[in-house]
Parts: sequence; structure tokens; C-alpha cells
Amino acid sequence: MRLNSCQHQPRKLFSYRLWGLVVLLVFSVTVSAAPATIKDGRLWRAPDHTRVVLDLTAPVAHKVMTLKNPNRIVIDIENAQIKTVLSKLALQDSPISRIRTGVKDKTDIRVVLDLNASVSPRSFLLKANKQYGDRLVIDLFDKQQSVATIKHVNDKNRRPIVVAIDAGHGGEDPGAIGPGRLQEKRVVLEIAKELNYLLSQEKGYQPVMLRTGDYYVGLQQRRNLAREAQADLMLSIHADAFKDHRAHGSSVYALSRRGASSAMAQVLAEDANNSDLVGGVSLSDKDGVLAGVLADLSMSASLDASMRIGGDIVQHMGKISRLHSSKVEQANFAVLRSTDVPSLLVETGFISNPGEAKKLSTKSYQRQMARAIFNGITGHFAASPPPDTYLAWQKRNKYRTVEHVIARGDTLSGIAKRYRVSVDSLRSQNDLASSTIKIGQKLIIPSS
Repeated sequence: MRLNSCQHQPRKLFSYRLWGLVVLLVFSVTVSAAPATIKDGRLWRAPDHTRVVLDLTAPVAHKVMTLKNPNRIVIDIENAQIKTVLSKLALQDSPISRIRTGVKDKTDIRVVLDLNASVSPRSFLLKANKQYGDRLVIDLFDKQQSVATIKHVNDKNRRPIVVAIDAGHGGEDPGAIGPGRLQEKRVVLEIAKELNYLLSQEKGYQPVMLRTGDYYVGLQQRRNLAREAQADLMLSIHADAFKDHRAHGSSVYALSRRGASSAMAQVLAEDANNSDLVGGVSLSDKDGVLAGVLADLSMSASLDASMRIGGDIVQHMGKISRLHSSKVEQANFAVLRSTDVPSLLVETGFISNPGEAKKLSTKSYQRQMARAIFNGITGHFAASPPPDTYLAWQKRNKYRTVEHVIARGDTLSGIAKRYRVSVDSLRSQNDLASSTIKIGQKLIIPSS
């Protein structure tokens, strides 16, 4: 009996192990089959498309279909459940008239976007990062889009200088977050709008806003928009953060393909280049710039111009704020990788620094910062205008008569300094009894 018992023991042990393996396999299948949850949704409207973002607890497989009569986009999400109400999303100014959701085949979720306009859909998944979890992005591109040519060369060869103004981040990507939940994307948009206003009031300039509202624009697309506008300068405005809240000061950066000029420049470039992961860009939007592009003559020329313009901007920024660096720093910022457009990234301060965040949140300081950037730009181009521009024509005429329209923030002494004339000559030329001026007033600038 004992012998027989010993003979059967290995068989029983094998049976226990086999049963344990079956339990383990069943448990593994159960875990892997757990549905992903759609836990939240957002909608952003941009000038050329509408973006719907679904927050997920895990990656999903999905399929997008376009249906007609009536027009609608159907998104089927496999093995999922929904724990939010997408029908409450604000749909104004979008091509979506209604959002419906329902269960399909017991395990899947169907999202239906009823449309009131014709669109072209595109969808992609974004992996979880330090700011968001997994996301499903559905972009609805408007079918009819008009592309305006910004730069015009007329018979007199006096075109405006085109400045592309890029407010960093936007939409899904709030940028750096300061005290009181102050968002970088909102601060820099206000500064960009003020700079746009100042340049639009200055004869001989044509500003172009690359982001006009709260939506995300991919880093490569920002460069493309500046190039399409035939910009003479592309300026990307930021207000970054650092782990040490004592970091402070404004600064200006140009592109470097050979390494950063400082440790801080490297950190800021890495943060800025991660914007596409947060803001949402599909893999098809990867940068196609060749590694050896720095050798190209047009890139060398634009880098040289960037450094010179940046130096003028730094000088003026230093008059209203502490500088993190008194020279133009360089790093490999993706948004600056343009071969033919001089491009700069302006850090208006550290939003992580409580003192600078407090200033950056105020309208008065935003205007001061925009004015400083404006003075740097106009000071540079007054001295070195592109040859076929109005400013170049103006510079060639020794006895020129220049008219200046007073804009918000102008002072008589500031105008005199910009045009390199004295305050007394300005007052005499315009019969001014004092230095008091008002918005909209026109001044004749005397010959220098």
C-alpha cells in the first residue's frame, strides 16, 4: 500500500500544478480583457479644424467612419466603457451639432458626432505622459479653407516686414503652471496679442498670429505657418518653469544644432520640444528636417539674423525685467528649426517664480513686455531693413517725411529714441505745447 501511494503522488502533484496553471491563465485573460474607461472629454476649436479629445484609462483599438444622410462621424471603441457625459461639451462655432454615445455589441462604445458642415476626420492615440493619461484624439478638418498670401511686393517695391507671432502651447497643452494655477498658454497669448496690436499700428509692418485662441498647433506646423506667411521673423513667446522656484529672469533663444549654450537652455529646449506629446500630434507629423541642415547657406543666414535681432530684443527686455542671460542663448528648439526664416524663442520670465508669476499675470506688465519686444524688433529693422521693404525705401530717402500714429504705451521720448530724433524737434515739427500725446494722434517725424 505504501508503495502504491508513493507511485500515485507525482501524478497528484502534476494535477495540482496543472490546475494552478489553468487558474493563472484564466486570471491573466480576465485581467487583460478588462475594458478601458472613457473618463472625460474635451473639445477645442482652431481656425482650420475641431479637436475632440477622449481621456482613457488604457490604450484602445478604435475605428472611425464617415456616414451621410445625415452627415455624421462614427467612432467605434473596442472593449470600453464610458463614465462621462460627452453630450455636455460646448459645441458652438464647431461643425458638430450633437454628440451621442451608446453601447455596441455589449463590449464596445460607439460615439456619434452629428455634423452641420463637411469635414475630413483624422484620429490617433496619444500615450500617457506626466501630464495626461492615454488619450484618443479625433481631428475634424474643415473642407473649405482659404490661404491668404501675406507678403505683397507692389510696383514701388515697398512691402511690409512680416512678423509671425507664435504664442506657445495652447489647447490640450497648458504649458508651465505657476502659483494660483496660472497657465503659461494664457499669459503668452495675451503678450502675443499686445505685440500684434503694436506692430499692426506701425507703418511698414504686417504681424501674423500663428495661434489666435485656446487651441494647440504642432511645432512643425508653427514653422510651416510662418514660412507660408513669408515671414521675415518668427517669434515664439513663452514663460517657462523650473524645479527650483528661485530661477528667474527673461531671456531670448536662437536655434543650435550642435548642443545647448547652457544647462538651462538644454532644460528649456527639452520641455518645449515635449509640447507635441502633451498638445497632441500624431506620428505622421514627425519632423523631417535633415540632420545636416545647418550646413545650408539659407540656414546659416537665418541663424545670423536671428542672433542679431535677438540681441536687440534682449537689450530692451533688460530695461523692464531682470535678465536670466544678457546674451542670446542657443539650444535645439524644435519650433525654431526653419531653414529660411529667422526665428527666436522669447522667455518672458519664469512662471514658477512667485514674484515673476505675479507680474506676468497683470495686464500692465504684459503690455510692458510686449512693448520691449516690439522696440527690439523695430529698432533692429530700422537699422537693417530687408532691401525690398517700405522701411528700406524710407531709409534711402534722406529728406523723408514719416508719419507715426500714436499707439497704446507710446511716449514722446520713446518715439524720439526709436526714430533717432530729439524730443524738442518732435514737438517743434508737430506744434506740441507739451509732451502729452494721445492714442490715434498722428505725428510727423522730422528728418534725422
